Amino acid sequence: MGNLLGSWRFKEPSTIEECDSTWGSDSEGEEPPAEDDSGISDSISPAESERASGQAGDTSPQLMDSPEAAPKMKRSFYAARDLYKYRHSYPNFRKSRQPNEYRNLRFYMNKIPLVPDGIYIEEILTKWRGDYDKLEHNHTYIQWLFPLREQGLNFYAHELTQDEIKEFQSTREAKRRFVAAYSMMLDFYGVKLLDKNGNVIRAPNWRERFQHLNESHHNYLRITRILKSLGELGYEAFKAPLVRFFLEESLCNGTLLNMQHSALEYYVYTIRLPAARRRLLRYARQHYRPPHAFLWGPPSKKRASGSVGAGSSGIRAPAPTPEQQRRGEENTPILSSHDAIMCQELAGGGINGCAELGSSGAGVQRALMLVEPSMPMKKGDAERC
Repeated sequence: MGNLLGSWRFKEPSTIEECDSTWGSDSEGEEPPAEDDSGISDSISPAESERASGQAGDTSPQLMDSPEAAPKMKRSFYAARDLYKYRHSYPNFRKSRQPNEYRNLRFYMNKIPLVPDGIYIEEILTKWRGDYDKLEHNHTYIQWLFPLREQGLNFYAHELTQDEIKEFQSTREAKRRFVAAYSMMLDFYGVKLLDKNGNVIRAPNWRERFQHLNESHHNYLRITRILKSLGELGYEAFKAPLVRFFLEESLCNGTLLNMQHSALEYYVYTIRLPAARRRLLRYARQHYRPPHAFLWGPPSKKRASGSVGAGSSGIRAPAPTPEQQRRGEENTPILSSHDAIMCQELAGGGINGCAELGSSGAGVQRALMLVEPSMPMKKGDAERC
């Protein structure tokens, strides 16, 4: 019996509607939330509110309502499956046979440096804040600042474990530095963290940083990682205010137009509570242009009674070949589809061209061999995140 239970594996979803439970307990006729259902607390001062509202007039033109003017997009099964696994705590995750060294916690306790750079967390927090060139071009720190239970591009970084997460959440010093790291990255993106509830507004340098963010698409992948890490380390409540902020800037103010698809396809679905996702998607649907191209629900009554969900083609993912099945059963690190796109983007003409990864290039190549057979990429996928 023990061997039988040990070999049991959770059946993974094979369609987008199986991955997305957002509208499962909802009905199409339900009224959208009131405008004050934003997660913004009363702790915002009147001066800050006035400044934020005054900046709303500085907008770019919104997309036209005509179908010809809208970008042709569709929902990604691989994104939906990746985020389903995250929200469900990686149901088929296999514990590492290596001893749990709590390296992420020790890094945040300033006891060990990040590898391969050899830099301690206190130095990053004190010297890197505002050094936007360094934060943009260094590709090894993000996996240490925002650890996950899946492998990232820096194969020197260690995946989180359940025991380490519990220990991290009960360590005040580590949590303080984690929030400081989050605030540093928000500043890099032109966003200001307001309070301990996770509410955010535009930073004073938002124009310059938003312009950069519109052009630097690999930061959209970083933001997905940051949102996931917030949830792992006890800051799930910080996600909705940030996602709402990005939806407002991209859909209403037109200041982050290139982020629209990432915000709807990835950021919203890092949030674990379906009710919170529904509130954000209803808000997005009110402002999305053209309205008929909105892919993220709620499903129509006709679709809800059938087998096809909102935004889904209803086509199942191709069945894995025996070779892919064998590879999937091996004890290999988890690499998310989002990080795989990032890896291909960094690798450019070849894996050997990614100087930042150093000797870990071979590990990246092995990980891509696992991801690529099940994740065909089309021209422009990396740009769309």
